[in-house]
Amino acid sequence: MPDTAYIALLVGVAAALTWALRALPFAALAPMRHSAVVRYLSLHMPLGVMVMLALYTVRDAPEATGGQQLWLLIAILVTVGLQLWRRHALLSIFAGTVIYVALMSLS
Repeated sequence: MPDTAYIALLVGVAAALTWALRALPFAALAPMRHSAVVRYLSLHMPLGVMVMLALYTVRDAPEATGGQQLWLLIAILVTVGLQLWRRHALLSIFAGTVIYVALMSLS
C-alpha cells in the first residue's frame, strides 16, 4: 500500500498541473486582448465553429436513407431559419435538435 504522504504528493502535483494548464490560455492571451487579430477572431470564430460543427453533423448524410436525409434537411432549415430570424444561437441549435430527434423518432 502506498504511503499517505506519497498519495498526497501525487494529488498535489495533479492539482497544480490541472490548475496551470487551465490558467495558461488566460495568461497567454492577456497581453493580446487589444490586438487586431484577437478582435478579428472574436468576430469570425463563432461562425467558423458553427460551420465546422454543421459539416461534422452532416458528414454521414449521404449514407442515410431517404427519410433520414429529409429529416436532416428539415432540421437544418429550421435551425438556419430561426438563426436568421431571431439571431439567437442557443434557440436555433436547441430547436433544430429537437425537430431532428422528433422526426427521427417517428421513422
